[in-house]
Amino acid sequence: MIELKNDAIHAWISETGAELRRLTLDGVDQLWNGDAKFWTGVSPVLFPLCSGMPGNIYTLGGKEYTIGKHGFARNMEFQVVERGCRSVSLRLTDTPETLKQYPWHFALTVTFRLHGRRLDVTYTVENKTDRIMYFSEGSHEAYACPEGIEEYDVIFEKEETVGIHEIDGVRMKSETIPMLYQSRVFPLYEKYFVTDALIFNDLQSRRATLRHRPTGRAITVDFPGCDYFLIWHKPNAPYICLEPWCGICGTVGDGIAIEEKEGILQLGANGTYERTHSIQF
Repeated sequence: MIELKNDAIHAWISETGAELRRLTLDGVDQLWNGDAKFWTGVSPVLFPLCSGMPGNIYTLGGKEYTIGKHGFARNMEFQVVERGCRSVSLRLTDTPETLKQYPWHFALTVTFRLHGRRLDVTYTVENKTDRIMYFSEGSHEAYACPEGIEEYDVIFEKEETVGIHEIDGVRMKSETIPMLYQSRVFPLYEKYFVTDALIFNDLQSRRATLRHRPTGRAITVDFPGCDYFLIWHKPNAPYICLEPWCGICGTVGDGIAIEEKEGILQLGANGTYERTHSIQF
């Protein structure tokens, strides 16, 4: 386990999945603890897919490949390539096993940096192949809500009039359910998460704050460059996930060609992609 620390923040990062496993502010835990009773994850890295494909199968140029939900990065060992007391970079590269699932040579580097009361997480993707690479990447931090999620609001940067899409397996339904009307404040309720995550795919905001209503305690997530934002929670578990995604699950009835997958990113031959989101206290 890798530790980063400054005067306010202490972070623990696992080489398995480059996953942030614990984060404290002034000694108080901000992430949930990964209790297996509900979910063992804390903040898995989603790559090279966000969500999954029906039957875990997609095609590329008509050829079938099998890959699990959210891809393979979260279960693989990353190598530390640069380290300081307040920052660390971990890298994953392709292996014979990944090439069976995902036929590109690549490098994925996840960098964590502390800046006062803020943690920046940067994802750098390199296409090491001489053809277009199709991929998605996403974040999945689970923030501690020890009092229960119904004491919390998510407050968006801008006034929103939006709906959400419910999930049917690994596809989202095309119907939109109204959720906010000319408001920035989205109160959390257990009933929203009986099925799965809430998908917001037309937000104007690129910042969201999780605020504890009785005390005003708050965590703000900035996610420039992300077109999709999800909120997820296992019923009655003491956490809520705020998830900026660059990619999304397909819509019910879509095909399985990765080239045509909704929200898929394209990276040119030998190209580099980078995206940063920040967690601010």
